Amino acid sequence: MSEIILVVDDEARSIDTLRRVLERERYTVRVARNGVEALEDIQICMPDLVLLDVTMPVMNGFEVCRRLRDREETQLLPVAMLTGLNDDESRILGLEMGADDFINKPFERTVLLARIRSLLRVRRLTEELESTERVIFTLATTVESRDPYTEGHLRRLASYSHALATAYGCDAKEARLIRYGGLLHDIGKIIIRETVLQKEGKLTDEEYEEMKKHPQIGANIVAPMRFSVSVGPMVLHHHERWDGKGYPHGIAGDTIPLGARIIAVVDSFDAMTTDRPYRKGMSRSEAVQVLRSGRNTQWQAELVDLFVELIEHGHVASNDLSWVLHND
Repeated sequence: MSEIILVVDDEARSIDTLRRVLERERYTVRVARNGVEALEDIQICMPDLVLLDVTMPVMNGFEVCRRLRDREETQLLPVAMLTGLNDDESRILGLEMGADDFINKPFERTVLLARIRSLLRVRRLTEELESTERVIFTLATTVESRDPYTEGHLRRLASYSHALATAYGCDAKEARLIRYGGLLHDIGKIIIRETVLQKEGKLTDEEYEEMKKHPQIGANIVAPMRFSVSVGPMVLHHHERWDGKGYPHGIAGDTIPLGARIIAVVDSFDAMTTDRPYRKGMSRSEAVQVLRSGRNTQWQAELVDLFVELIEHGHVASNDLSWVLHND
């Protein structure tokens, strides 16, 4: 199947030139004549590359590019801006809006095709990464399936983490990364024996040491992901404590990554309020009491207070995720 290139331009001559050159190279060409048409077209069918004119009616290329970068599903879509403008100011603005390249009008065929091949090569590499990430997210859910007592735990953790990050003042991008951390935090348990995961009694010292390996293993597993620089430390440090008595590295206070501090709070709440092989789950009010008793020792006090506020205002409940899911 040929790669799809969306040409966004209001000039018939430019469209005809690009269509002729690209179809000769066996690319599939789609055309939008303004920015609004382009955004609608991309929603219907994702192209592999967008060639985007700068000056257009209705919505210019800079605004289209900005909107593409604001959407999670199109953040990594390659965009080359077509321009007859040679001034540095326009190029700087284009880069700030997230453009990957600029192609000058009138087109020089060999340069045009070289730029397009380069951008499509990046797109193929990105798709390979996305495929790897899908496998890793799937792997995370298999961990949950090995322990029937934690059904729904990852989904809840992703939602709770996102809700608390937003309440703490994180922007949309950081909150989304923390949501990923919540989903992936226990992926390292894939290496833990089921007899340990499902044990009804207290773990032996040997079993506890085995369990303590899962944060480092998890960080290793997520390392190939594009966002591993942000999410990896959350996975690695979600069992650290505010007072430095956690694991694997015994770091304390603000040296613990924010995402890991958030996950530590919500993970503890979910663990306390769900049944486990070795005990029945607590009531929500009992779990809140435990969280409050651990302020500034096990957990950061400000995060505990914010999460308790979310719980008490009905924004977080063990069996009702409607609020947090609708705000994902």
